[in-house]
Amino acid sequence: MGCKKPYNPPVINSPNSYLVVDGVINSGSDSTIIKLSRTVNLSSSTTVNPVTGGILAVESDQNTIYPLQELGGGKYGIAGLTLDSTRKYRLKIQAAGEQYLSDFVPVVNAPPIDTVSFDIHTNGVQLNVSTHDPKSQTHYYRWDYGESWIFHSNYLSGYYSNGDTVIERNPGNEVYQCWGSDTSSNIVIASSATLSKDVISNNPVIFISSSSEKLGTKYSILVKEYGLTGDSYNFWKALKSSSEELGGIFDPQPTQIASNIHSLTHPSEPVIGYVSAGRVTSKRIFITNNQLPGWVPALIYKDCPIDSLYLHYYGLGATVPINQENEYFNINPKFALIPLQAIVVVSPFGSTIVGHTGTSRECADCTIRGTNKQPAFWK
Repeated sequence: MGCKKPYNPPVINSPNSYLVVDGVINSGSDSTIIKLSRTVNLSSSTTVNPVTGGILAVESDQNTIYPLQELGGGKYGIAGLTLDSTRKYRLKIQAAGEQYLSDFVPVVNAPPIDTVSFDIHTNGVQLNVSTHDPKSQTHYYRWDYGESWIFHSNYLSGYYSNGDTVIERNPGNEVYQCWGSDTSSNIVIASSATLSKDVISNNPVIFISSSSEKLGTKYSILVKEYGLTGDSYNFWKALKSSSEELGGIFDPQPTQIASNIHSLTHPSEPVIGYVSAGRVTSKRIFITNNQLPGWVPALIYKDCPIDSLYLHYYGLGATVPINQENEYFNINPKFALIPLQAIVVVSPFGSTIVGHTGTSRECADCTIRGTNKQPAFWK
């Protein structure tokens, strides 16, 4: 016999809200983007808590100041800095009346990525990255990535409602093919410090299941590479262990991870994140479905009925017709069905549209889950 009793440790409802700093001081020609947010309680229904209204600046060890502009959604940025790689830099933050300051860090420029490759397995695709530093000066690496892929709605919709009438779609207004996107959800790091050469070969980046919608038509990944100091590498290694490798009896125990960002207002307050500086390199690849073994993505749309709706409909026993299209297509468009194709009656006097077939927005409008605007980098 046994019993279960719920256990809600105090930490779940702890009122603490710590600053989270995510980003790299980019010393090259690309923009520097820093994202600020605050932690939320485990019991909270809110998962995103951006910090807005902050004042951020990059500062050199020669007191040169580079102010960042607020971009919205907790993001702050500045165009390419092209920093002096012989100097050190830090990040200054003022948010909600509190001040934070990172340690000065050296510039570590990442070498070019050699290849982003993929291996086909029976159950999916493994993407890998390879790089090397001919000067043998980097040794510690981190990568993140952005994914993009083509997907389709369950039905092709050739018509739409302008709020009053069902009309034919124009080119550029299609909602059958869209592009989805996602960003890194795992920490990817590697070190060559114990190797005779500064070479990283086929380091795993992400595995995509053979049933994933991402591989259904065309997929692309942009991998970005960062050079790290030894301290920065140890931070990311500890964070990876604490966030991705817990749960087994032989896994490392959770610990507080040391940051190089400090609160000047409340010195004992933890800050989550680690500021690094350096040039970021990147490489993009595309994978098309015809490069794969003919896998079929898992069924995304499981309940997509089609209904016929008429401009003049007589209900049972009715003598006055109603316009079903007004009720389902033209009124309250947020919840309306989407017209798919015309119902045409052909007679000796010509063809007449008497109605349209329709289905739910989730089944015919791919823009609910992505964008129908092709990304600039797509080919």
